[in-house]
Amino acid sequence: MQKIRFVDLFSGIGGIRLAFEQAADSLNIESECVFSSEINSDARLVYEKNFSETPSGDIRLIDKLPEHEFLLAGFPCQSFSHAGKKEGFGDTRGTLFFEITRLIDTYKPQAFIFENVRGLYSHDGGQTLATIKHEIQKRGYSFDAFLLNSANFGLPQNRVRVYLVGILNASPTFELISDVGPKDSHSYNTQQLSLFYPPKKSVTVGDILENNPDEKYDCSPEFVNALKRIFNNDLNRLHGVRLIDYRGGNSIHSWDLGLRGECSPEEIELMNRFILKRRNKQFGKEQDGKLLTQEQIASFFEHPNLGETLNSLVNKKYLKLINNKYKPLSGNFSFEVYKFVDPNKISVTLVASDANRLGVYYNQRVRRLTPQEAARLQGFPDSFMLHANDDKAYYQMGNSVSINVVKAVAQEVIIKTLYSTQERIDKSQFALAQFFK
Repeated sequence: MQKIRFVDLFSGIGGIRLAFEQAADSLNIESECVFSSEINSDARLVYEKNFSETPSGDIRLIDKLPEHEFLLAGFPCQSFSHAGKKEGFGDTRGTLFFEITRLIDTYKPQAFIFENVRGLYSHDGGQTLATIKHEIQKRGYSFDAFLLNSANFGLPQNRVRVYLVGILNASPTFELISDVGPKDSHSYNTQQLSLFYPPKKSVTVGDILENNPDEKYDCSPEFVNALKRIFNNDLNRLHGVRLIDYRGGNSIHSWDLGLRGECSPEEIELMNRFILKRRNKQFGKEQDGKLLTQEQIASFFEHPNLGETLNSLVNKKYLKLINNKYKPLSGNFSFEVYKFVDPNKISVTLVASDANRLGVYYNQRVRRLTPQEAARLQGFPDSFMLHANDDKAYYQMGNSVSINVVKAVAQEVIIKTLYSTQERIDKSQFALAQFFK
């Protein structure tokens, strides 16, 4: 059996490694990880549990890489993410990409696979990606960037990530097709975005749910009763609902639930209008965050006791009064669940900050998704050992990769690399034969 060696940088809990090993195995190729690196102690612990080796620590302390054919790296994404400050290479975490190029210079592999957040693709008007491309190409590699949605690879999650791939001294044509999918998870239609993952039965959240998880994942009786009151005991209406205080649409707000005190119908109506109307340009140019005076509020909410209603909402801490202007007090992190996924659809993107607050109504229970279900959304097999602490397991899954996607990418890169390597060998042998004629 043919054997390939790889290096696993910024390895996290080992998602990219797991997917790469699965890809090699599917191609009947033996693989060996010759070096791994991860600075986070909790991730290193899980990596060791699953791969029986502890990654090296800080990449900045690594002098050189051992001989290998493939370089894998899920380098830090915070500085490129919409959830971060988007400072890119002006951020210390962003410059860690240059640690990768420094190590590439110590031993050039035949190919690389990098994974990052979608924001990298367009960050700084494309200049960040252009810088990465330049650094890679000047070292003799091809460079392709693909935006791939996990839902197109047999996973019920609307998750878009960018995958950067390249092969040394080659100009491959990959079969992968970029597609970010829809804006929301309720209108998704799966497509064929890789020859290795042809269209098949649509996978939904219901396919990854546990039938009878521990009761500790159930939402509190108080929270459930408030939801029942809002939906007249029809909890099937929870599917796809968000719990958020600064958006309208299919959302539930803290004032609907009465989390800080029961609200009258008038108070609820005022708050619902407030979060919609405060975006109007007539109240300022800011897209969001506008503070409104009582007179401005009266323009869209006529009520004989408007002042008393506003005071009541301030006292209950649904509104805040700043220089005689009113502002909603966001209570998003006080919700037990921030989004209820629909068992018949796909999930929203699993993210580290609130992977522990995705909810579902299933088998007559209102509960949070379990860490095991979060792992399944990412394509991890049930045999993969998660962190013993639930909160850390949720966080790690939100930070990890979608196994199915990386596997598909790795399959193509391995095949194209081996083909280009063999092609170079054949050309070299032909040239030698011609020389000695």
